[in-house]
Amino acid sequence: MEAPHSPAAETGDRTAATARITARVTVDSPERMSELGRRLAALLRPGDLVMLTGELGAGKTTLTRGLGAGLGVRGAVTSPTFVIARVHPSLTAGPPLVHVDAYRLGGGLDEMEDLDLDVSLPDSVVVVEWGEGKVEELSDDRLHVVIDRLVGAVDPLAARDDRREVTLTGIGGRWSGVDLAALGA
Repeated sequence: MEAPHSPAAETGDRTAATARITARVTVDSPERMSELGRRLAALLRPGDLVMLTGELGAGKTTLTRGLGAGLGVRGAVTSPTFVIARVHPSLTAGPPLVHVDAYRLGGGLDEMEDLDLDVSLPDSVVVVEWGEGKVEELSDDRLHVVIDRLVGAVDPLAARDDRREVTLTGIGGRWSGVDLAALGA
């Protein structure tokens, strides 16, 4: 895992003047991806926007399933690809989880207005798969999670390689005091 990173600015982003805190975590199985989601849930609060980026099968929904378990929400957390969004109410007096899959949505925030995410955001944790380039305008404070497959199996005889590098970037003041690197401990 790399140390947290906090550059003062990044070009081309409307939040260039806001803080960015980055940590990297390597996971080696779907169970560990789900566990990362449970640990991340402990850092989340109502109003948080989490954007998930990664190729098909990278583990975005598995991470979200762990978030749901950590938040104590009702209902099975599954990919909302065909319904676009699912709301999972809390069973523990915590925030509901709004799980959105923007894969089939081509445009930016205009195309997502019908989902009323701006209405849900203040009281919920909103997780958007495939949200990059589509939902950034919802909040200056957000957590961007990028999941990359690591190439090359640890065990050459293994049928598959489940290793992933998860890069967590907290954007905005909300994340300035959060120790994202602790998620890899």
